[in-house]
Amino acid sequence: MEKLLAIMQQLRQECPWDREQTPESLTRYAIEEAYEVEAAVRMGNVTDIRDELGDLLLQVVFQSQMYSEQGAFDFNDVVEAICQKLIRRHPHVFEKDKFDQLTPDDVSQLWQKIKQQEKQGKAQSRLDEVKHAPALVQAENIQKNVAKIGFDFPDAEQAYSKVKEELAEFEIAVNAGKSDEMVDEFGDCLFSLINVGRKLGISSEMALLSTIHKFKKRFAFIEDQVLQQDKKLEQMNLEELDQLWEQAKQYLKQQALYEQQPKPID
Repeated sequence: MEKLLAIMQQLRQECPWDREQTPESLTRYAIEEAYEVEAAVRMGNVTDIRDELGDLLLQVVFQSQMYSEQGAFDFNDVVEAICQKLIRRHPHVFEKDKFDQLTPDDVSQLWQKIKQQEKQGKAQSRLDEVKHAPALVQAENIQKNVAKIGFDFPDAEQAYSKVKEELAEFEIAVNAGKSDEMVDEFGDCLFSLINVGRKLGISSEMALLSTIHKFKKRFAFIEDQVLQQDKKLEQMNLEELDQLWEQAKQYLKQQALYEQQPKPID
């Protein structure tokens, strides 16, 4: 860590790009790196996971260096703060004599209770507790939050009825050609569909990431097939691309089935 901190300090002094960065300009990179970690873990390549975790750590070090230059705090303060938080939120680990054996559910409830104590006097609305995150995650967390006070559909079927209602309103907005209304209604459709996923125990964020991953694999198959035909994607018409897309679906499905089969032991 000392080596990394020293390198970061030198970069801020001598690298033109690093020197011109601000906390605000870097936040998008922290988000991107977090997604890179998720993708690496999903793929399961430990070398990539190690490298992506390093990139994410760099964002913490970079931000800490900039705030250190302002005299606000440094990396050691960041580490100390998270150490204190972990100890404070795990009294069942660090003060074992005060607690009986806890289940995972007990631990989760205790964690939430301590968080509420920490936030006393800070939040003006219960939704202020919802952390900033990608829109899909925020929507799901907001829905979970208000569901705790009963502001929720009783089941997935009724939640899905709301999706159909919002889709009808979106169609009306599209037919009217009013861009503002289309944006509003489209957002309502997404919010309602996320609610259905939540009722069914589906993480909208993870589901969409899975679909993106699947789409990229299928499209890579198409690119490979087009390359084997000594053509370019731009030369293919939609019908030809659709045919390759169906081939990609079948190929990847068969590949997945093969990978699931037990392998003989050497």
